[in-house]
Amino acid sequence: MPRKLRDLPEEGEIVMATVERVEDHGAFVTLDEYPGVDGYIHISEVASGWVKNIRDYVKEGQKVVAKVIRVNPKRKYANLSLRKVTDHQRKEKLKEWKREQRAEKLLEMAAEELGKDLDEAYEEAGYKLIEEYGSLYDALERAAAEEGPEPLLKAGVPEEWAEKLAELAIENIEPGRVKIEAYVDLTCPAPNGVEIIREALEKIEEFQQGDVKMEVQYVGAPRYRITVDAPDYRTAEKMVRKAAQAAIDHVEEHGGEGEFHREIEEG
Repeated sequence: MPRKLRDLPEEGEIVMATVERVEDHGAFVTLDEYPGVDGYIHISEVASGWVKNIRDYVKEGQKVVAKVIRVNPKRKYANLSLRKVTDHQRKEKLKEWKREQRAEKLLEMAAEELGKDLDEAYEEAGYKLIEEYGSLYDALERAAAEEGPEPLLKAGVPEEWAEKLAELAIENIEPGRVKIEAYVDLTCPAPNGVEIIREALEKIEEFQQGDVKMEVQYVGAPRYRITVDAPDYRTAEKMVRKAAQAAIDHVEEHGGEGEFHREIEEG
């Protein structure tokens, strides 16, 4: 089953669980993404309103989407709720779960071809991709979009894994729309510097056209975040750099300075 980087879920997290046992007062479950972690759903957390028979809502073997209420790290145990999960959260989690299952299958296929098992696959490649891109599927989708192993190599995945995973991703994943973020620092000491920077930001938004969406947000002087929503990574990367450069050119023409940052290191 798809795995997470952490050993335990966090409070408020939406998780996938399998119902193992149902009793009158609640249901005992295992958390699919966290091996060795058990959970409990009290009858009061099964549904809104009065629940006469809990078995009308949950059954042994059923997959459920739940929200983590509390976590006991020592016992590796979590209290969960079904009623606090919105319809939107449920749909998104199921979509994510199906994608991660698909991505894990590709990871398993790569492992078999390289003579490794799934545990080795996660240790040598999977966890690195999750750490870099948030999920296995997002990492493989990016490799499919860029038609090569570069995004996987960037995450520190060994070349043999990157090559094999990219090959499988290109064959099996149809890239969807993508969203990326980049940053631009803008300063202008001119008397009308604020107006110059405002005009520079408008230059960025002018690159929003057709199926490319562009959004600029203030982060903190002198930094602005540019978010691009595009059909594929190549288009997104191309447009974010063009837009940032247009803004930088504008402030430099008026005696200011600008700098583009594809990523920002935290800490």
